[in-house]
Amino acid sequence: MKELLTTQEYLVHIDKYPRTIYVLHEKSERRFPVHYHTKGQLTYVEGGIAYVHTEGNTYVIPARHYIWIPGQLSHFLQMGNSATAIRTIYFHMDIGDSIFYQHMGIYPINNLLHEMILYTSRYHGDQEPQSKSFIFLMALKNMLPESEKHSLPIILPTTQNQRLRPVLQYLNQNAGQVLTLQTVSSQFGLSERSLSRLFQLVLSISFLQYLRQLRMVKAVEMMLQTDLNLSQIAYATGYGSISAFSNTFYQLTQQRPSLFVGSLP
Repeated sequence: MKELLTTQEYLVHIDKYPRTIYVLHEKSERRFPVHYHTKGQLTYVEGGIAYVHTEGNTYVIPARHYIWIPGQLSHFLQMGNSATAIRTIYFHMDIGDSIFYQHMGIYPINNLLHEMILYTSRYHGDQEPQSKSFIFLMALKNMLPESEKHSLPIILPTTQNQRLRPVLQYLNQNAGQVLTLQTVSSQFGLSERSLSRLFQLVLSISFLQYLRQLRMVKAVEMMLQTDLNLSQIAYATGYGSISAFSNTFYQLTQQRPSLFVGSLP
């Protein structure tokens, strides 16, 4: 029978033995606090959407995608309601490893990688060097830089800035409406120039760039969590036509929304 550890015990065990690979499979979300570890982290969430929060950003992980989190990066994971299992593997890093492992990224999962991750469900906890499980997991790790070159850029900047937070909350609640710098700045008693500068100073992106990314996050959530078709999603996220929505989606993800939806389970 597997030993049940508390959340804090898990956080200690992940890095307790530096040369092992640590495996954690769970059927429900374990609410880790903001934390970091020395080992690099591969996380695959089955059955739905998930979010990884870091200082300054929220990363959206759609179905059939995994996230790589490099060591020493503070973060916490939030699972969507439809997610059924979370599979996480913590890898030790070696000098000479690919630069792939130095950067956070969200990548589509191919059939081979998917089956290999599912196969690891028979493992639990530390996998020792020279064991068969360790060799298998190292093969999985070595596949990652070769399996996909382009990370999915579904990232939404976040902030604790007291002037900007109400604006971001308003945009989140009204993403399907007609939103312009003029109308939003008027809503909060600001000049267009002041609001524009606030976005640049706090988030380092423009108002329009943030709105575009927010609407893409909303669109991906709808693709995964509703039965709306692409035309309905386009209008629900503030686009006047399916072509405008499709072009924006392609600019951000390098794939058409129809292809993206087709890749989902």
